Amino acid sequence: MAQIAPEPEQIEELLKGPAEGPVVMVNLLRFKKEADAPDEGLSGQEAYGRYGAQMVQWVTSQGARLIWSGQVDSMVIGDTDEYFHAIALMEYPSRAEFLRIISDPRVAEYSVHRTAGLDMQWLIATTTTAELAQAPSEEGADD
Repeated sequence: MAQIAPEPEQIEELLKGPAEGPVVMVNLLRFKKEADAPDEGLSGQEAYGRYGAQMVQWVTSQGARLIWSGQVDSMVIGDTDEYFHAIALMEYPSRAEFLRIISDPRVAEYSVHRTAGLDMQWLIATTTTAELAQAPSEEGADD
């Protein structure tokens, strides 16, 4: 089975990022065709949807926000054997707040549906930067 929970080393790496300011978590999700217990009879996506509805309500009550979510419908650039069904972007006030929010006992309660429906997840922590969106200066235009 593919990884759907972070390893301790991955949490350590997360905490090496900027302590101040928001972190946007990029969720790349692949669902099981059929959900496991306690969601037998549902698709993996339907089971994950039960988790997602509860999580979004919880995290937004704690100061985080869902920026965007959507279905993957095609790969335009890239060559990989990995594929995902959906992507979601969640913004947390900080990395420490992300860990506090997801460590709450409620999350373990909601996560039975996540585990029942999720085949694989990549969770990528990102920090906002303006550098990629800036036009090159005249001085460096020929570089």
